[in-house]
Order: sequence, then C-alpha cells, then structure tokens
Amino acid sequence: MDDNRTDGIPDDGNLTGRHPPAPDPGRQERPRPDDRDDHEDRDDPDGLDDPAAPGTQPPPPARPRPRSRTRRLLRVAAGLLALLLLPLLTAETALRLNYTGDPAPGTRTRHRDALWLGHAWVDGRKTGRDVEALARRLRGTGIRDLYVHAGPLEHDGTLPASAYPGARRLIAAVHRELPGVRVQAWLGDKLATESPDGLRLERAATRAAVVTSARQILAAGFEGTHFDLEPLHSGDRAYLSLLDDLRGLTHARGAVLSVAAHQIDPLPALHSFWGTATGHPKWWSQAYFGQVARRVDQIAVMSYDTMQPLQSLYGGYVAQQTSLALEVTPESTDLLMGLPFYHENRFGHRAHAETVPAAVRGVRLGLSRTDAGRARFGVALYVDFAATEADWRAYREDWAATPPTAS
Repeated sequence: MDDNRTDGIPDDGNLTGRHPPAPDPGRQERPRPDDRDDHEDRDDPDGLDDPAAPGTQPPPPARPRPRSRTRRLLRVAAGLLALLLLPLLTAETALRLNYTGDPAPGTRTRHRDALWLGHAWVDGRKTGRDVEALARRLRGTGIRDLYVHAGPLEHDGTLPASAYPGARRLIAAVHRELPGVRVQAWLGDKLATESPDGLRLERAATRAAVVTSARQILAAGFEGTHFDLEPLHSGDRAYLSLLDDLRGLTHARGAVLSVAAHQIDPLPALHSFWGTATGHPKWWSQAYFGQVARRVDQIAVMSYDTMQPLQSLYGGYVAQQTSLALEVTPESTDLLMGLPFYHENRFGHRAHAETVPAAVRGVRLGLSRTDAGRARFGVALYVDFAATEADWRAYREDWAATPPTAS
C-alpha cells in the first residue's frame, strides 16, 4: 500500500486511492598565444614589427586564456554526478548479487500467510457465493489471516459503524467455509506527517479514539485489528504509544494486533537523507522496525513500491528486506513479507519488475541466509481485487506448494 491508498476505500479494480549554463554573451575570450593572423607570419625586413626596434612600443606580454566557465561547470557537474551514482551503482550491484544462489530446502509456507481484501467484502457488494469462491481459492494454501478493509478511520480516529455493515455475515461465512482462518479488520488513514490534513497521532485524544474504534471492531466479531497508517516516519514515538495501548486492549480480548510496516533502510540512515531531499522519508531505520515488531503480534512488511527497474534487482531487494526484518523481529512475533498482487505502472512501482515470482524467490533467499528455520514467518498478498491467475499460480507453486520428497 502506498501513501495514495490509505485515505480511501480500496475498491475492486481501483488501486489508486517526481544544460550546462550557456557562456556569458558579454564575455570576450582572449586569443590563445598561438592564435595569430596571417600578417604575423610574413617577413618584416624593415624591423617595424620587431619589439626591439628603436622607436617602437613593445606589445603587452601575452597572457594565457583562463579556463572556460562552461567547461569548469561541466567538470564540477560530472564530478557531483559520479559521487551520486557510485553509491547507487554499488547498491544495485549488491542487490543483483543478493538474487543469486539457491533457496534452502524447506523455505516454504509455514501456514501463517495473509491476504488483504478490499472493502467490497463488508459493504454489501460481496455475497455468500463470493465467499465460497474465495474458500475454493484459498484451500490448500498457507493463508491463515484475512485483512478485510473496514475503514478508513476518520481523521479524528473515530470509525462509523456504517463503514462495515456486512462484517458479521462475512465473518460467519468465512468460519463456515474456511475453519481456522482468522478475519481481521484492516483500518487505515492518511497521517498528517507531510501535509496539513490527516490523522494526528501526537494528540492523545486521537490515539484514544483509535483505541475505541478498535474496541468496537472487536465487538463486531473481528478477531484482530490490522493497522496501516501512512506515511509513518521512522522514530515516531506517538505511534509506539498507540501500539502499547492497542496491545493492552487486544490481549485482554484474546485478539490479534497486526500492523503493515514500511520498508527498512537499505542503506544506513537512508530515511534521513531521503526525507531531507524529498520531504518523504520512505524507509524506517532497522532499530525502529524492531521497536514496532516487539509491540505487536504480527508485522507485515510492504515490500513493494521499491523503485527497482528489474526483476533481479527487485528480488535482491526483497531478499535484503527479509534479512533485515528477521534480524530485529522477535521469535514471538509473526513476520510477513508482502507480495505484489497488483500491476500498476507508476513512480516507485514497475509491474514488469515487481512480480510475485521475483518476490517469492527473494523471500526464500533472505529466509535461507538469515533464519531458515523461523517458524513464525509468512507472506502477505496485496491485494485480492487486483490479482491475476498468474499471481495466484506463482504463489501456489513457488511458496505454498510442498515439493515432493525424494525417494
């Protein structure tokens, strides 16, 4: 989910919810010392042009022409560009290398996967037959949690009950068709971190309203709350305070506290540099990711919208993100890596690069290198209404299927 998707209701079929200076014309270039007119090459038998001849005025000494301003600026620009491109090329090379090798045997589903579902499932557009079709789709996979969009939250943290009128009917149908699958309420909103409008977590009253909204969602029958608040800047203490309050509520009710998480800095302190340069610090520090992971039962990394142009680079990026997240996520927390089940082409996301096969391979490589035996681990599929048959097939074959054992 990107920043444009949290301030609205996910809808079926609609996901959207960055010359060298010219020379100075008044400047006259001095001729070079070897630029002479033809008459300067003729014989001068009378010595009239001889600087040493008596009665003549010696010419001023030749002075070397200063370096062209344009050339100097071009060289400076080239140097700066090289300084910027070198770290980028180094990082991209490392990502490509991350995509090499073979995943370890057994790095497949742990039956803790999740699926994001659009708002149509709770607003009356989906029927019992749709639930039956969904059940057929999910049987035999590793899906255990459904994140059903039940928001968005209002900017003051409240949630009108009219936003999810069909929740109880959906939950009952899922339990009937898919025993053991949990239905969580996906609640999101745009934060007022980069614009004047949005939800303000720094206000205690707003955080209290969000907790109240979570309480009413659980009373409606949802078995967990899944929060996706964006853009959430690394180090936000108000968010951690909110999670502490929500954890007390969900644990008292025997429910799940789940969050969607930003990606982790692929380079040290990149979120600080990027935030200064663009006003949008896209990533979290690894330390902050760990602080969030320790406060929740389940954390799903939005490992898409990565700005990578090739499948191999995207897969290497996902492998890196998987390793970084595993290093700081406690064993008691479910870690899920997001898979891109959508096909938009825009800044930050190229459909031909961010594919399910590349993401799954990256997940398996990162898991293999960091903690191949991690039990509380899975993938999260974003999003149901944009998925293709090819996406589902890649998930089943590359991740959910258990390969036959050798005899």
